[in-house]
Amino acid sequence: MTNAIASLTRRALVLGAAMLPLLSAPSFAEDAYPTKPVRILVPLAAASTVDIVARKLAEDLAAPMGQQFIVENRPGAGGVIGTSELVRAEKDGYTIGMISSNHVINPSIMKSVPFDSLADIKPISVIATVPLVLVAHPSLEAKSAQELIAMAKAQPGTVDYGSSGNGTALHLAGVLFTREAGVEMRHVPYKGTGPLTNDLVAGHVKVGFLSVAAALPQIQGGTLKALAVSTPTRNPSLPDVPTLAESGLPNYSFDAWVAMIGPAGLPQPIVDRLYTETKRVLDTQKVKDDFAAQGLVVVGSDPATAETFFRDELKKHSELVAASGTKPE
Repeated sequence: MTNAIASLTRRALVLGAAMLPLLSAPSFAEDAYPTKPVRILVPLAAASTVDIVARKLAEDLAAPMGQQFIVENRPGAGGVIGTSELVRAEKDGYTIGMISSNHVINPSIMKSVPFDSLADIKPISVIATVPLVLVAHPSLEAKSAQELIAMAKAQPGTVDYGSSGNGTALHLAGVLFTREAGVEMRHVPYKGTGPLTNDLVAGHVKVGFLSVAAALPQIQGGTLKALAVSTPTRNPSLPDVPTLAESGLPNYSFDAWVAMIGPAGLPQPIVDRLYTETKRVLDTQKVKDDFAAQGLVVVGSDPATAETFFRDELKKHSELVAASGTKPE
């Protein structure tokens, strides 16, 4: 009996030793990550803000991580098509994605989204925010946000504001403005930021929110005037323009953003590696300057903070969509 037990013990030890490499393989693979090129799926068109950010990071992450990062655009349905591909991807870190504020707006404005905006993704980092500015055509009598509010209160429902479409970030920025100011303004939706900007410059619609990057050339050229910025602090590109908080709306804070995510289930060591290297890139002065030239403010939040941020943003935007009266389509 003793010999039998000894024999079994020896076999167990041999089997255990043989199994160790197999049990350790995932850990070794994660430690070595990446060992091949990484895809960055961008669910929006080339030259969009999200695309610009993704390409900048792809360029700067290649050297420290020892592999190429290849941007692939999958535009359509407000980001849903590309993000759907991401959430179905292998959970190995070789397909990651970049998303915008649309990600947390879509569930409120679409009848059906083929994934859960929180449960089906793995947050890696909120990369940057996209500050907005409240602009007006030079012919508008109001020269400040306070004067615009006074005008809207004196003429309820007669002052128009344009946006890039129902339920978009620029629309919801306007909804928050009217709610915080306690005014009634008439919303004019456009099919995109380009048509909105054109009609603002032409004076067909007098007021609207634009990203600082999109508005800056028009403001500098005198074809639009800046009334206030949407963020809690002044924007370095528009240092003389007050915030809406300074303009009598102390609780106003709104901006768009760009974030890096992976599919749900992405191993934490891979998440941590991606975050660490991304944060290192974002902390360089060159990248901060490059982003500032695009009207962006670097954030670089850690994965846990990003997860909380997404939850808060989903709740905030669902409330604003409900207040706007926008119906899911």
